[in-house]
Amino acid sequence: MALTYVAGTVFQSGRRRRPVSVRFLVDTGAVYTVLPESVWRGLGLKGDRVAEFTLADGTAIRRDVSECRIQVEGRSATSPVVLGGPTDAPLLGAVTLETLGLMVNPLTRELLPMRLLLFGMTDTPLSSAPVLS
Repeated sequence: MALTYVAGTVFQSGRRRRPVSVRFLVDTGAVYTVLPESVWRGLGLKGDRVAEFTLADGTAIRRDVSECRIQVEGRSATSPVVLGGPTDAPLLGAVTLETLGLMVNPLTRELLPMRLLLFGMTDTPLSSAPVLS
């Protein structure tokens, strides 16, 4: 299976620090995007909370989680990011991909826009709406 890399830019909203260019490995199996220590420190990010993650070998690690603005393929959105260590690779995770409205074509491994669906209520009162069980 081929790996997919994509160029992106990360920056902290409302701060005057320069955006940082990052070459992300697209990892649809990762929930969150990971930024290496040199990137998130350069942006001045600080952890809002701590989350526990399990590595491929089963080892549990704890990492701070923050958020920043990420731009990929001309789309920009705020997303949670894991504040990685000095040797962690930059990964673009599923939450960021979905927030940007992007998906990975499983055959070609290229990023494509998602077809976003929005379902709304009609003028039907809630009391007469079907009940799902």
